[in-house]
Amino acid sequence: MSETTRADGRSANQIRPLRFQNHIAPYAAGSTLIEWGKTRVICGVTIEENVPRWMKEQGVTGGWITAEYSMLPYSTLSRKPRDISKGKLDGRSSEIQRLIGRSIRAAVDLEKFGNRTICVDCDVLQADGGTRTAAITGAFVALSLAVNKLMAEKKLAISPILAGVAAVSVGIVAGKPLLDLCYAEDVAAAVDMNLVMNSAGEFIELQGSGEEATFTDTQLADLLTLGKSGIRDLLAAQQLAISQG
Repeated sequence: MSETTRADGRSANQIRPLRFQNHIAPYAAGSTLIEWGKTRVICGVTIEENVPRWMKEQGVTGGWITAEYSMLPYSTLSRKPRDISKGKLDGRSSEIQRLIGRSIRAAVDLEKFGNRTICVDCDVLQADGGTRTAAITGAFVALSLAVNKLMAEKKLAISPILAGVAAVSVGIVAGKPLLDLCYAEDVAAAVDMNLVMNSAGEFIELQGSGEEATFTDTQLADLLTLGKSGIRDLLAAQQLAISQG
């Protein structure tokens, strides 16, 4: 698989260049700009000292994490109207922000947050494939920076983070299994899959479908192997970004 060379010069099992620019949003408790190939997403975390009403009504203890996702109008080749102009959130954005929320909640012990709501906002500046995986991967860095800030301010005694969380895309393009699809590869993929995993090597979510074809057990195994290797690279990059503050 590693012998396959792609249009951008990468091998089949190689992720696109990855960079985190932390503290991109000074008023957020934690924030980062994740630049992943040509995809760029700002991930910011803000903290509210209360919990949703449904938690109080149902007697649910601990904190909560919620997420919002949006693509800015100029993030794609043709202008993407804001959801507010249509009067409702589009189905894709709704699906992705629920995925981000589930993924980040899986990274933490909500009880240890206390009665707080952690708001994760992911805004796509430029889209070239993998915006949801970039949002999840960047959101964990932003969350970690926010937790570090809470601990430095003595608002948390111990970290609620249980494990790192990252996400990556894989797919079959022209019969070849590839890691981390750019937009051109994504639209050409016969099989498309997103993996969300934690640093314990456990799956949080798998989203996969045959866009134009079915796929075999062997192809699925190849895609999972590629995805796991990509997740390991992403987790290492995340930890480096977090350690740099």
